[in-house]
Amino acid sequence: MTISTTLTGPTIGKTPPVLLQAPSPSLLPSIPPFTVSLHRGFLPLSHPPVSLPPAFARLSTLLSEMPIRTLSGSPGLLATATFGMRVVQSLPDLTDAIEAVKADAPVINALYRDYAFVASAYLLEPCHDRWVRGEEYGVGREILPACIARPMARVAELAGFKPFMEYAGSYALYNYRLEDPERDMEYDNLRLIRAFEHGLDPLSSEAGFVLVHVDMVRHSGLLVSGAVDTIAACADGDRELFDQGLGKVCEAMKKVNRVMDSMWKKSKPRSYTSFRTFIFGITSQSMFPKGVIYEGVSDKPMSFRGESGANDSMIPLCDNLLQIHMPATPLTEILRDFRAYRPGNHREFLEWVAARSKAVKVQQFALEDAGSAALYIRALNQVRDFRWRHWCFTREYILKQTSHPTATGGSPIVTWLPNQLQAVLDLMIRVDDAFGGLGTCADILNLVRSQQHTLSKEVEKYCKERNVH
Repeated sequence: MTISTTLTGPTIGKTPPVLLQAPSPSLLPSIPPFTVSLHRGFLPLSHPPVSLPPAFARLSTLLSEMPIRTLSGSPGLLATATFGMRVVQSLPDLTDAIEAVKADAPVINALYRDYAFVASAYLLEPCHDRWVRGEEYGVGREILPACIARPMARVAELAGFKPFMEYAGSYALYNYRLEDPERDMEYDNLRLIRAFEHGLDPLSSEAGFVLVHVDMVRHSGLLVSGAVDTIAACADGDRELFDQGLGKVCEAMKKVNRVMDSMWKKSKPRSYTSFRTFIFGITSQSMFPKGVIYEGVSDKPMSFRGESGANDSMIPLCDNLLQIHMPATPLTEILRDFRAYRPGNHREFLEWVAARSKAVKVQQFALEDAGSAALYIRALNQVRDFRWRHWCFTREYILKQTSHPTATGGSPIVTWLPNQLQAVLDLMIRVDDAFGGLGTCADILNLVRSQQHTLSKEVEKYCKERNVH
């Protein structure tokens, strides 16, 4: 096994902080699960543990009884709004039990996942109950009891996460299992480990929403490899290998976008709001105007952003590699804040890519040759395709279904995604204009200009409807 050098303060090494080959199974307990690798990309190094150690049996029982529809198909505690009461009655503080397993990184990450589900369910249960009755969300529970807060804080500290539900470490990328362990990660072999609503049914919209994300990230190994190759070739001034690296980036993102497009069939727009309540955060949400007290952890209210697909690492990797610069706006500041809600190893790699791309001048090198510039445009086009589809999801799954003004991560629902999408569209036009028009990319640029016009009209429409200024 080879793991390269890590970042050291302001100095960025030339060697990427990634695993170059799969580690021996005996080493996995000692390696952070979300260490970036060429074979797994941004997925955890091994499949997440499904079961918890015996000391956490009562936590496991509570989680199995929690979903609105349990694995057996019967109504669970969240269906009757009795989850909070059951927590207080039956869940002990298991903080001390964590110390016995703290050297096993996958188990600690699984405990983080499971306490994150319990915490979100407890805090947001009253909001979901009101929503089911046709009311506004109202205010969530403002105190997280010590039996959740203390172990949650401890496993989050050990795993390197915020003590709240995150996209990679809990809700999505560490929340799948294989129905048939002898088969690979084909979509029809994926199942959720934990769910809030109907997600234990693989055909449900909740399962589709999460598992499509897992299926997308399954292709991130090729993306990581392409990014590393592109930077290395640029540093060496090797045009042929540079183009091959960009080609791998395009190939990987085409696969990601193809899977992403399957979301329309696997998770229905009208179903999203029925489980969305439980993935809201605390920061910038009306449900928690005073924050949340973590009993036994802090006497002062705490606040964290919610789970969001925007915290995935694939598009930030493309932004950093291709040097897509975002405008200096408050919306971009939210984008920067999201960086703290990724696994530490992901952040380390993304910072390395940003620094090395800038140092070797990836964008400049690409634009010094018409062939490379065309590949660069095509790589940008995959980012555009991703962000455009994400905007379409926002429009159909959220804007047309609810008037709540913020996304689960706390960003403004109408204006945040267009901020990033417009930056990509603008860059593509500038690159094309610099060459007086790249003939091989004419169809792409026609689409870009059309989407610029459409995006502007749609944002204006929704801002007017929602009184957004």
